[in-house]
Amino acid sequence: MSAPSSPYRSGFACFVGRPNAGKSTLTNALVGTKVAITSDRPQTTRHTVRGIVHRPDAQLVLVDTPGLHKPRTLLGERLNDLVRSTWAEVDVIGFCLPADQKLGPGDKFIAKELAEIKKTPKVAIVTKTDLVDSKRLAEQLIAIHQLGEELGIEWAEIIPVSAVGDKQVELVAELITKLLPEGMPLYPDGDLTDEPEQIMVAELIREAALEGVRDELPHSLAVVVEEMLPREGRPADRPLLDIHANVYIERQSQKAIVIGAKGARLKHVGTTARKHIEALLGTPVFLDLHVKVAKDWQRDPKQLRKLGF
Repeated sequence: MSAPSSPYRSGFACFVGRPNAGKSTLTNALVGTKVAITSDRPQTTRHTVRGIVHRPDAQLVLVDTPGLHKPRTLLGERLNDLVRSTWAEVDVIGFCLPADQKLGPGDKFIAKELAEIKKTPKVAIVTKTDLVDSKRLAEQLIAIHQLGEELGIEWAEIIPVSAVGDKQVELVAELITKLLPEGMPLYPDGDLTDEPEQIMVAELIREAALEGVRDELPHSLAVVVEEMLPREGRPADRPLLDIHANVYIERQSQKAIVIGAKGARLKHVGTTARKHIEALLGTPVFLDLHVKVAKDWQRDPKQLRKLGF
């Protein structure tokens, strides 16, 4: 007689951690497609992007939250509230801690918040293991174990992973899946995210616009897709999607940075973003970008609402 097969599981997990702890890169590695935007600049994710991992025995829905940090602006406060409300609703929390950085005040700040959430299983995920040797990795694993003991957090697992080198990514999916409740799939097979396409397109444009100017404009960039329409009169086998989007910055002086000499930078942004958008939507795209100034939008509740925060 064959052994009974394990029950199907489905549920939500989220990755938390300081900005730039490798959360988005891990989400993308698990889903297998570019879903959450990644950058080497902390604090780029602003939306709760859900990546969906389909497995034969389970469906894991990943909720990608912005990094929790000490807020300095109204936008920062709203992002932190969003993080906490997400933690309260998921089935598993994955706490991402980079292997190449000692545990700092930021990690302890998050761990204290996590200790308050009693029922949800917590997995410590040690990211970026490709950047350290085995001795440094062992020290980090011990430090994380001790942090849990100090704060009364019982880690369901402590997993070292390198999303870039594709090491242990499958194991992360497996271990998190085991902690999910039994249940039917939550999304149709083949779906990779439930984020509205317009928001994902805006994120891809924003990522392309930040490339190379992160130091000058890390957070002063917002992108709003004004419309996405199929071009009329195109033959069915040669569709074209027209996308009109505005890139907002906070000050007139930043406009030149985004546009570049003779518009070269903006052109490069358009080309890069278009490639990623076409890959995401599976259709050729005409991308029309405009740069506009929205003065000090991060501190202005009216503008924040207009820009989707």
